[in-house]
Amino acid sequence: MTTWEQVLEAVQTTLQGDRDRGRTLMDDAFRGADDPAQRCVLAHYLADVQESLDAEIAWDERALAEFPNLAPDDLAPIGIPSAAALAPSLHLNLGDGYARRGDLDAAREQLDLGRAAVGLLDDDGYGAMIRGGLDGLAARLDAS
Repeated sequence: MTTWEQVLEAVQTTLQGDRDRGRTLMDDAFRGADDPAQRCVLAHYLADVQESLDAEIAWDERALAEFPNLAPDDLAPIGIPSAAALAPSLHLNLGDGYARRGDLDAAREQLDLGRAAVGLLDDDGYGAMIRGGLDGLAARLDAS
C-alpha cells in the first residue's frame, strides 16, 4: 500500500531533476496505490515523464479518470485544501497533449472544461500559472 510520503518523495525526486529515478518511484507508488487521490496525483505527474506523446496523453487521461473519485479533502495530506482545485490543471495538461497530437476538437473541449473550473483556483502563484497555461493553450488553438 502506497503512502502519501512515498507519493511526495517520488514527485519531488522528479521535480528536482532526476526524471528516471522519479519515474521509477512513481511507477512503483502507482502500482501500490489503492487511494484514488494518490492514483490521480501520480498519474498527473507520470504524464510529464513519458517518452512518447501517446503515453503522456494516456497518463493524463488516467489522472482525469480518477478525479471524480476524489472527496473534497482527499489532497489535504499534500497541502491542497480542496481537491477540486486540481481540475483546471488536469484539463490543461490533457488539452495540451491533444493539441500537440493535432486533435483540436478534443483540446478545445478540455480547454473549455479547464476554464469552467478556473474559479476553483486560489489567487496565488499556482493559480496564475494554470490560468496562464489555459490562456496559452487558447491562443495556440485560436492560431490553428
